[in-house]
Amino acid sequence: MKFNTKVIHSGIKPDEATGAVITPIYQTSTYVQAAPGDHKGFAYARTHNLTRKTLEDSIATLENGFDAVSFSSGLAAMDAVLKLLKSGDEVLSTNDIYGGSYRLMTKIYNKFDIKTTFVDMQNPANIEKYITKKTKLIWIETPTNPMLNIIDIKAVCAIAKKHGILTCVDNTFASPYLQVPIDLGADLVLHSATKYLGGHSDVVHGCVVARTEALTKDLRFIQNAAGAIPGPQDCFLVLRGMKTLHLRVERACENAKRIAKMLKRHPKVKNVYYPGFKDHKNHKIAKEQMRHFGAMVSFDLEDDTFEAASKVLSKTRFFILAESLGGVESLIGHPATMTHASIPRKERLKVGLTDSLIRLSVGIEDAEDLMEDLEKALLEL
Repeated sequence: MKFNTKVIHSGIKPDEATGAVITPIYQTSTYVQAAPGDHKGFAYARTHNLTRKTLEDSIATLENGFDAVSFSSGLAAMDAVLKLLKSGDEVLSTNDIYGGSYRLMTKIYNKFDIKTTFVDMQNPANIEKYITKKTKLIWIETPTNPMLNIIDIKAVCAIAKKHGILTCVDNTFASPYLQVPIDLGADLVLHSATKYLGGHSDVVHGCVVARTEALTKDLRFIQNAAGAIPGPQDCFLVLRGMKTLHLRVERACENAKRIAKMLKRHPKVKNVYYPGFKDHKNHKIAKEQMRHFGAMVSFDLEDDTFEAASKVLSKTRFFILAESLGGVESLIGHPATMTHASIPRKERLKVGLTDSLIRLSVGIEDAEDLMEDLEKALLEL
């Protein structure tokens, strides 16, 4: 089954009770039992919900995994992955990473003696020198947030496998339409389904796809024991959004390519970060492991100040100044004060995240309107 068909039909079955084509919202907290332990596979909604199960089946099929496990947010999903570890274990993580992920690793899990070392993974060989006997997880984010570096998933997973280390790829920026990390060797794949999977900025959701049955069982235990589950309506909304994933991402990628080229020519723009450029450091890897180059574009200004960035951020019309990404509408954001504010400035600057860096989540509007919008905003400088 090809992806465009999978995204419509994978894991989806007509409702047995009514024949409804769309999976119903099973809005219930509990289920009747004929006798203690004698039920139809559902006893309590924290543990099982048919709307949630349908979504999990669908996502697992798209990511070519054994199964998927849903959570109330992307960070709740990440929290579940980190709970696979024990005190004394260590994590190697991409050094250019979402601020919320950095915060969870350094402010929460560090207290439980699960320490993270942040490493530049653009050269996979660089990872070897950081691996110790305590290293139990390699956390890969690619494309990275917000510098849009690309990490060779296959190469990093091969290194991890050699050392018996678990790998998890945050696939939020790409979505399964652009890359399938399990096919490249990953053990786990994480999504903030709030973003491209949901696609309409109306739901918060997270999921982890597991390569094996054993990992699935461990994650399901954590899901049930910790209880950070999504509600059935949230699952319904992600299922609804996923049916147009391929169409939305394809269009957004086309728009992003045009916008990146326009920004690269602009005299008031210093650098444009977009893996579709042939001079991008990781362009070759991106071309090999991704279907397209994504719909995220970051850029910084010749006037490398927060004040300059603020002038641009406050003057766009179609690019909405807001957190998040991956919706049908285009968003513009300032990582240093928004998505990455929890990372110390010194650490941000090490990866090139300047005070003037602006991140775009390009939507599916008309590209001409979006480019004109940015052009007008840049005139404020």
